[in-house]
Amino acid sequence: MEVLLLYVSGCPHWRLARGRLQVALAELRLEGVQLTATRVTTPEVGECLGFHGSPTVLIDGRDAFPGCEEPAGLACRLYETETGTQGAPSLAQIKRALQASAPPPAERRP
Repeated sequence: MEVLLLYVSGCPHWRLARGRLQVALAELRLEGVQLTATRVTTPEVGECLGFHGSPTVLIDGRDAFPGCEEPAGLACRLYETETGTQGAPSLAQIKRALQASAPPPAERRP
C-alpha cells in the first residue's frame, strides 16, 4: 500500500495530517506501507496527481476522503470530522481509511 500526502506551501494543516498518518500507521502496524509527502507547486501538477486541496491523502492513488469536488487549485481543504470542521482528517477517520484499503493479512503457513 502506498500513502501519498499532497500539500501546498503555506498550508497550516499538512503537518497535522502527516502526524496523524504516522500515528495511524504505527497503531495499525501495517507492514510495507510507504508514506510520502509531496508538495504541489502548480495546478497542473495537482490535477495530474488527484489533488483536491491541501492536505489531500491518497491511498494507492485514490483520494482516501472522496466527495470533494473542488478543482485542483492551490488552496486549503477542509474535512468534516467527529468534532466538527478541521483542516485535516481525524485520527479515527485516517485509521478507517487505511483499514478499508489494507490488503487482507497473509495466510499463515503451518
